[in-house]
Amino acid sequence: MSADATNYYDRKGILGALGRDGLLQVILIANTILMLAPIVIMVFSAFKTTPQIFQSPFGIPDFTQVQNFVKIWNETNFLRYLLNSFVVTAASMVLILTLGTMAAYALGRYAFSGASFILMFFIAGLTLPLKLAIIPLFMLMRDLSILNNQLSLIFVYTAMGLPSTIFIMTGFIRTLPNELEDAARMDGASEARIMWSIMLPLVRPAMVIAGIQNVVPIWNDFFFPLVFIQNDNLKTLPQGLTTFMGEYTTDWGVLFSGLTLSAAPIIIIYIVLSRQFIAGMTSGAIK
Repeated sequence: MSADATNYYDRKGILGALGRDGLLQVILIANTILMLAPIVIMVFSAFKTTPQIFQSPFGIPDFTQVQNFVKIWNETNFLRYLLNSFVVTAASMVLILTLGTMAAYALGRYAFSGASFILMFFIAGLTLPLKLAIIPLFMLMRDLSILNNQLSLIFVYTAMGLPSTIFIMTGFIRTLPNELEDAARMDGASEARIMWSIMLPLVRPAMVIAGIQNVVPIWNDFFFPLVFIQNDNLKTLPQGLTTFMGEYTTDWGVLFSGLTLSAAPIIIIYIVLSRQFIAGMTSGAIK
């Protein structure tokens, strides 16, 4: 093949690769806009009055107009709803990550009879939505005398988050080299010390993935608080925000400001942990 023909095919291959990369970038940019547009509209609407929202839903607001935030802070029980959501979400995540990591470590690092059955038992929980068992759950919480109590939400969320956490953590823990714990045992380290000091720091990216996987649905859940909580002082944010919606009229500016404030903690957590989240998503491919 002549040098001109070789250069032609080389240029054609480069142009084709550039074309594919350009198309991929266009798709990614379009997807980013599609994902961010609802958030931007929500934030813009938080600084508008109800008439302004309907007259100019996509218009840029006057960000110095913070009367909606002042109203939601002074005239509603928003701070109580926010605190309740923090308490329920934090307690649930502590239990999910603690119990899930311990179970995943046992299933991933020790060979014993029935390990596969136990793992499949937990994974089967991913196929059974707890909402289908709402009547037995309601009766159970009633018999335990924890209806209208935040413990009912914490127990349900913990049971709901364990299957996905154990599934994620077990697969990640199994990829860790056995030489690390063998060396620690030779140095006289106990099994608890091996897990806490050696293995746990290595599985931190997987814990971040499991945490984000569970914290978002727990924080945003409306169904279970609606069923188990009736006391206004115990309501979580999604349930409490419905108080801003009247039967005949709704102050949409105040509602959007509440939604903006409720979404802010999750967005901040994701931004702070995004590096570890990406590391955990790609670590399996690297290994």
